[in-house]
Amino acid sequence: MPRFHARVQVSLRPSVLDPAGEATRAAAARLGVSGIQKLRIGKAIELELDAPDRASAQAQLELLSDRLLANPVIENWSLELAESSEGAVA
Repeated sequence: MPRFHARVQVSLRPSVLDPAGEATRAAAARLGVSGIQKLRIGKAIELELDAPDRASAQAQLELLSDRLLANPVIENWSLELAESSEGAVA
């Protein structure tokens, strides 16, 4: 069975305030890093999944992202999916 490598990027929706991002932007300014007008913090989840084909892997990852990895009320997510060169172990 093929193994797929996925990265799910989760970020707050643009309309949602990001206190952690604002605090980090302010801290960067205190460190002397200037010019940062906007800083938003998200998360990246990397995983490997065995699935019979790409479509099955995509469907499972979309379900996982919608229901577990991201809060659909305040977050958006995007998915990168590739077949792993290592393959699945029998």
